[in-house]
Amino acid sequence: MTDSDNHVLVLAGEPSGDVHGAGLITAMRRKNPALTFHGIGGPSMAKAGAHLFFSIDKLSAMGLLEVIRQIRPVKQAFDLFKHHLKSLNPGLVILVDYPGFNLRAAAYTKARSQANVFYYIPPKVWAWNRARLKQMTRTVDQAALIFPFEEKIYKKAGIPATYVGNPLLDQYPVPVKRSVENPICSSQPQVIGLLPGSRKNEIQTLLTPMLNAALEIHEQRPHIRFLISAADAIPLDMIASKVAAAGTPELFHIIPGSPRQIFEQANMLIAASGTITLEAALCTIPTVIVYKMSYLTFRMAQAVVKVKYAGLANIILDKEVMPELLQDDVTPENISSAALYILDHLNEYRQQLAPVRQLLGGPGAADRAADTALDLRHRPKIR
Repeated sequence: MTDSDNHVLVLAGEPSGDVHGAGLITAMRRKNPALTFHGIGGPSMAKAGAHLFFSIDKLSAMGLLEVIRQIRPVKQAFDLFKHHLKSLNPGLVILVDYPGFNLRAAAYTKARSQANVFYYIPPKVWAWNRARLKQMTRTVDQAALIFPFEEKIYKKAGIPATYVGNPLLDQYPVPVKRSVENPICSSQPQVIGLLPGSRKNEIQTLLTPMLNAALEIHEQRPHIRFLISAADAIPLDMIASKVAAAGTPELFHIIPGSPRQIFEQANMLIAASGTITLEAALCTIPTVIVYKMSYLTFRMAQAVVKVKYAGLANIILDKEVMPELLQDDVTPENISSAALYILDHLNEYRQQLAPVRQLLGGPGAADRAADTALDLRHRPKIR
């Protein structure tokens, strides 16, 4: 095995992929300290020891119009990927989620190098765009799946795939311990967490209706406190300015970084659709899911999406255990109404979320994915 075989390229494009990529890198380094990692990621991957040549804070976007606005940085990132693929000649390329970019990277890798391609958290083809399966049969050597129902789909398509478990269970091997478990019977005030997302466009479209909903809730229940999550990728002043514009900043407390502190205090959440809502489900925290995108993107999504729900917990359980408010339904009145109903039925909603953890299995996804990736690294490279 040559020195270049010890180089691994890891490509993530979003905050959640950065976290999961970091977990995989940490597990692989523990099993083989000789490996060196380079790639596209964020603070979590850098902390795990990856040498980053492009930061995800220039890439995270959802929706057609939002992505179009990022064409220049995406091209820059892809050009840097091509350069490092050639200069490092890695033995393995690891893709983490972010399919629009990473499927192109997989095709380029197959055409221009001898590296094997490992896809950790591959495209959610069960939700939309099954045509990607055919593409992956030619470009992906091994997929590591995070939902148990995916394995049948991938193997039927002829893509080598293994269900490794869900990496969120590594972050939450047990539900977070709440400071107040039953606030209805407590003298302590109830707490609602506002999680407007980890992308700037999500803050622009979702935070203001969340804040206005909070004001409506406060009018009816003045004892309630509100905590706002500020993701690492979001400038604090972007959130602080919107809180100030709401008119009563004293009602809100901004919590930067990991949402765990909010999970430990909140009785319920109002959250942007995404991975964070599955984290909430694993911690049995009742949640109202909200999301809004450009009209064109939404109409396109309606035409191609094959699942009934936006929230991952709802998809896994095949029922709406987390109320969903999308597009025109994202109004302060609708959000506050759904939140107040949940507050009056907290135990019922918590019980409905409990099966999610059992259905996803136990912790250890990163270790199992690392074993699979290391095994792939030693396989013959056939072109």
